[in-house]
Amino acid sequence: MPFLLFFIKQTALEAFILKVKVKYFAIFREITNKREEELEVKKGATVKDLLEALAERYGKKFRDLVFNGEAVSDRLLMLVDGVNIYSLNSLETKLSENSTFVILPPVGGGG
Repeated sequence: MPFLLFFIKQTALEAFILKVKVKYFAIFREITNKREEELEVKKGATVKDLLEALAERYGKKFRDLVFNGEAVSDRLLMLVDGVNIYSLNSLETKLSENSTFVILPPVGGGG
């Protein structure tokens, strides 16, 4: 019986959790020391929720790049499943099971 209770509890918890892949580039790769990782987020989590969780996880340097005070920097390129979040619901874009989130810092150039 204990195994059955564990299974039921585990199944119930899984109903509230999504797995999301996060891909890092440039300075974000240096800060996290990762190219990508899979994270669990609450069902209904938004891009902003994910960014706040990542800032909590990776500290001040990450937070300073992503946030301008309480607002998220508008200089970043962020994609959910290959689509710019500003073409979706911006920071309120909801993440789905197996979504891929990509974050890129500002890129300069010119000649």
